[in-house]
Formats: sequence, C-alpha cells, structure tokens
Amino acid sequence: MSRYTHARVTMAALAATTAMVVTALPTMAQAAPQAPAPVSQAAAGKAQLLSDAGQKSAGLVQALGLSGQEKLIAKDVVVDADGSRHLRYERTYGGLPVLGGDMVVHQTAGGVTKGLDRASTASLAGVSTTPAQAAPKAQAAALAAEQGSSLDTAPRLVLWATGDAPKLAWETVVSGVEADGTPMRTHVVTDAQSGAVLHKFEGIQKGTGQGVFVGNVTIGTTLSGSTYQMKDTARGGMYTTNMNNGTSGNGTLFTKATDAWGNGLASNKESAAVDAHFGAAATWDFYKNVLGRNGIRNDGVGAFSRVHYGSNYVNAFWDDTCFCMTYGDGSGNNAPLTELDVAGHEMTHGVTSNTAGLNYSGESGGLNEATSDIFGSMVEFYANLPSDNPDYLIGELININGNGTPLRYMDKPSKDGSSADAWYSGVGNLDVHYSSGPANHFFYMLSEGSGAKVINGVSYNSPTSNGVTVTGIGRDKAAKIWYRALSVYMTSTTNYASARTAAVKASDDLYGVNSAESIAVGTAFAAINVGTVPPNPGAVTVTSPGNQSTKINTAVSLQVNASGGTAPRTFTATGLPAGLSISSSGLITGTPTALGTSNVTVTAKDAVNATGSASFTWTVTDTTSTCTPAQLLGNAGFESGATTWTTTSGVIDNGTSKPARTGSYKAWLNGYGSAHTDSATQTVSIPAGCKATLGFYLRIDTAETGTTAYDKLTVTVNGTALKTYSNVDAIGSYTLRTFDLSAYAGQSVTLKFNGVEDSSLATSFLIDDTSITTS
Repeated sequence: MSRYTHARVTMAALAATTAMVVTALPTMAQAAPQAPAPVSQAAAGKAQLLSDAGQKSAGLVQALGLSGQEKLIAKDVVVDADGSRHLRYERTYGGLPVLGGDMVVHQTAGGVTKGLDRASTASLAGVSTTPAQAAPKAQAAALAAEQGSSLDTAPRLVLWATGDAPKLAWETVVSGVEADGTPMRTHVVTDAQSGAVLHKFEGIQKGTGQGVFVGNVTIGTTLSGSTYQMKDTARGGMYTTNMNNGTSGNGTLFTKATDAWGNGLASNKESAAVDAHFGAAATWDFYKNVLGRNGIRNDGVGAFSRVHYGSNYVNAFWDDTCFCMTYGDGSGNNAPLTELDVAGHEMTHGVTSNTAGLNYSGESGGLNEATSDIFGSMVEFYANLPSDNPDYLIGELININGNGTPLRYMDKPSKDGSSADAWYSGVGNLDVHYSSGPANHFFYMLSEGSGAKVINGVSYNSPTSNGVTVTGIGRDKAAKIWYRALSVYMTSTTNYASARTAAVKASDDLYGVNSAESIAVGTAFAAINVGTVPPNPGAVTVTSPGNQSTKINTAVSLQVNASGGTAPRTFTATGLPAGLSISSSGLITGTPTALGTSNVTVTAKDAVNATGSASFTWTVTDTTSTCTPAQLLGNAGFESGATTWTTTSGVIDNGTSKPARTGSYKAWLNGYGSAHTDSATQTVSIPAGCKATLGFYLRIDTAETGTTAYDKLTVTVNGTALKTYSNVDAIGSYTLRTFDLSAYAGQSVTLKFNGVEDSSLATSFLIDDTSITTS
C-alpha cells in the first residue's frame, strides 16, 4: 500500500508554529453523543420520498421487463425544482442482493418514466440460486485471497452482475491491518459454482499527509451544564473524539471547562481535534450551501471524527461502517493528518457511497478517487483559509517527495510520475489513484480552461489530447455539473465514456441543451481523449464545394454556402486563381487568366465575428487540352471501408476516438506506441496530356516531444518520395497537402502512404479525403 497511499489523500502541510486560539460557538446543552443525531425534519421528508419510491418499485419491475424473481429496493431520490424525480434502486433476485444491479429511473413530475441508467444490462433470468460451493469453502477462499486476514462478516449469497454473464456468488468480508496500520475490510466475491475469486474491493478508503492546521477559526460546540463539548448540533450533531493512540472503539468526546481549544501545536491534542472538527464542518457547509446536500447521506445526520488514531500512523481514512472520519498523528506522533482537504476528500467517499456507489476498481474506481479529489479541492476553495491557499495542487505543503513538489497536479496529472493525463484503453488497469488522473484533469480544464495561467499566485499549464482547446466555465459550475452527474446519472459501473454522457446530461439539465456549459463539458472530455469535440450550434460552418477544374478564359460562377452563427454572414477568399473574385454573399465569379492549380480557402464571418472556413483546389486548364477532368482514386474518402486500397491490418478505420475529417472513415496509420509499420497503397493510370494533382488531408497526433523525428510517414509515387512527415510536424487538425503529378501523365502510378513508428510513445498519422485529379 505504501506505493499508493500518498496519492489517496488530497493535501497535507507542515504543522503551524504560531499559537491557535479557537473561538467556539456554543449551542444548547445536550448529553455527550453516543450515536448519530436523530432524524431531522429534512430526513423525515426524504424518508417519505424513499417510501413513495419503494411503492413504485413493483410497477417498475414490470415496466422494465425484469424477471419475476427480481425486486427493486429504493436507495435514494433526487427531486428537481420542476418536480422531476430520479429514483435510485438497488436490485434483488430471488431475495439475494445483486452486486452491480443498481439503476436510476428518471421520471417526470407526473410519474412518467423518461429515462434509465443501469449499472448492468445483462439479464438475470434463469440464473440458479443454488450454490455448488458451500459457505465454509467461500470463507476459506476469501481468507486465502487476503493473507493474514480474519473473518469480519460471514459469507452471504449474492448475484454478481458486473459483466456480461451474471453469476451466483458468495460475498465474504475479511478484516486485518495493512502495513501502515490502516484497518482493512476487504470484500471478496467468489463464484458459488467454481469457487474462483471473481472480485475484491476494499471497504476502507484512506489517504496520507503530515498535518495542516487551519489557523484561528470558529468551530461549533455544545455547552452541557458547565462543560463544553466538541459537538456541532447545527450540523447534524457531528462531533470529534480522542482515540488516544488506540485503534478500537469510537474514542472519547473532547470536552473542557472553557470554550477555547488548542494552541496550534501538535503536542496539544486539542489542536488536531480543532482541525478535524473544522474540516468536517467546512465539508458539510460546502455540500449544503453549494450543492444543496444535507450531510453525507443527505439525511441531515452528521458524521463524526476520530483523531489520534494508532501510534505513528501516517494516514487517514473514511469508513462507512462507523460513518466516521479517522486521522492518524503521523510520523513520531507529531504531524497529525487533520488537513482540510483530507476531510473533504475522505468524506466525499461517503457521498459517493451513498449516491452512485462507484465500484472501487477499474475505471469506476478512478472516477471514485477523482470525485474525492475534486470535491476535496472544492472544500479548500470554499473555506478559502489564509493558512491554506486554495489551489489545484494536491499535497503541495508536505514535501513528501523531498524536493518541494506536490503529490498530484490536477492541471497535468502525469507530473507526479504515475497518473494518466488522458484516457486510454488500459487506464482501468492502473491503481485507482492513478486512473483518477484523467477525471481530475477534466475537472481542472472544465473549471479553468487549458493552457498556461496563474490562479491565486500558482502557475498552471494544462495540455490536451489532440490539440483540443478548452475554455473554462468556472469551478462552481463545474462542481455542480459533476455532483449532479454523480447523484443522478452515474451507477456503480460507470466508466469514462459513460461519465461523459452523465456529465453532459447533468449540464443539459442545469444550463440547457447545447448550452455553452454543455459544449464545454464535451470539449473538456475530448481534451482527455474521451469522445470528440461536440459541434457548436453557434459556430459558422462553410460547406466545401469540392475541388474545381475550369478552362482558362472561360467565365465561371460558383456559389459557396455556409450555415450556423448569427446572420448576416460575410464571405472572403484567399488563393483564388487570377481573374476570379468572391462577393460578400459567397458568389465566386470572373474569368481565369492563368493556367495552374490554386489552393483556395473561403472564410465566412458572422455578425458577432465568429468564423468558419473550407479549403479546396481550383485547377485552370488550357482550352486546347483534350484531357477530360477526373478524380482517379477509388474509395478516395475511405467511406466504402476496407476496399480498393491495399493496407496493413486495421488502417481503414471508423472509430470515434480519432474522427474522420468528413464522413465516418479515414486511414489511421500507426498510433500504437511500439515498433510498428502501416501502409496504404493504390495504383491508378494518369492519361497522357493531362495535368495531375495529388491532394489529401493529413492530421498528426503525437505523444513525442522535442525536435527529433522518431515516427515518420513517407508519401511516395512509384517509389519516389514526395514528402516525409514526422512527429515534429504534429498538428491536431486535418490540413490539405497537394503535389503536382503532371510528370507522370501517360503512366501507371502507385501511390503509397507508409508510416513507421519506433518503440515508444505513439504518433498517429490520419489521412482523409484523398484525390488525384486530372485537368
């Protein structure tokens, strides 16, 4: 665990050396807490909503076409201002819990179902509920899977629905202690037929740091008789206890005769308690005042905090089973981990558990961790303490690397040496703290935008996939979008692709379909290689008229059209053949006066100065020529799939991760990040007496840096190289390239694109809309 723990917690810093005197807010006297606060009026209202959702469950089972053995158990309800309801259900089958069977049903205010998000679409019908393996064997397998553990909770029969083939399984919880002293509560899922271990996930979610003090702050306390208690009745009865370096039980409530707590020194046990108590309160206030959530479970009940856990315990963790946050005292018991971001990060694990329940493995596990990083940082921005400058750097004060660098960077996660900046097919195989990188990167860019900038005195520089440019919408809007996606649309199995869908839906709900915010969400996901940049309905699009060929000294008339933007639109052009001009309405007229091929770009500008462009070639031929203008290449835009061209495997591609320039297909050479050669060839005959022009659009994406050409694309005709491109020429958009092939008139020519990639760092050469035109 030591390899990962530093990435789990948000921030920590050196202990403050100045005195810290806390002015507390006394509330009415109450007895020392032994259990969570009673259900509030808001909680009672939620209980009624859950009851109503439960009453609807039988009808939903039938409407959704579930089997007769299935039932839905209401877990959560979100009600929008217009009365729309989002009903979150767990599922049972033959009375057994279904792990990965959760779903969210979206209904209008009138109760009409308008949408459904499911963790699994696999049918449960026909799955046997009779195990071949008895519970003792499942228990033995679970203990064997976690060496040194002991039984915490006896095996229970469940259906494991995560995947395409649901299985009857045993879920056993085993407990123990990790090397750093963190309690371990591991859920082991074993196949009830074969006994094989299907999955493991940890119930304790933890972090690390060395203690940051919040400075001179106000905390909520309770006066009971003549004794003050560190209990905040204004925030669900949350309270803070002293574990006194023990590891069992819930500790002893902090009490004293006066209402001034701590002195800012780690040697004073109250100082760490003040940090933890304030952190819990700041997290509560952020969720309530910014996101409208009434506590971690949204039921008005406050969690409690335990400080001084264990001896030399360099960590902190959230545990659903006690509904509590726990902090160690760090190395030498003099560096408590009671930093503000730790509270926000770890308590957010509780929020995630009580909303989407993101599985703590694979891509969903990365999203789980990122959610805690995101809202942990937002708690820091919300509190805005002078002792902890709000920023997007994680662990920047603890110097755990020994060189003053942070643990994590939200603007460029890979700077920590382990996290991913962007999604790729294997990102789910990383530890969840590192697979969280793309989502952290997404949130930073959605909030602040890409590129270099300074925020609160901290310099950032956020790169993007494929050269995408992101304009930020502000962290408050970004946080509201992510929270709604989490609480309304995500499920336990949500991955990066479905997280994009969830976030766009959430933004559509909050700010409107095709709003600037929703377009920004899609763009920020495209910037971490999840989907493509969404079309902007407000953008100007010029429709290309295609490559043109006309006779010299012969009048022409060509109308170029555009759409989108705000009317009226004004047209301009560059590269028109001599003798031609374009009107402000897009009509090209005139009489060409010189032979040759020109590269023309037509641009349309709308009333608010938004622009769009289209490029094409215009060939002017001799009036005495007997050549018939033609386009010679077959399947020139690759839209017929793997035909006409001779290619290496997989070159002609219609995947959406790297889109075509037009249509669905393009040629994608290389991009593997390993030694690889790709090619695409086609042979055509150029008639005698013709002028011929090769044209194609090329986009180059690369992970290589510097000025050395490692990966290369060579364009040849009959074995003669016309041009070699490399990673140094990378440009994240399709660009027209043209070559004069007139010297090959009367010959058969073989056009070849040949890409060679070296042993590391991917470069993709994307080719579309090819042509060999004669005139």
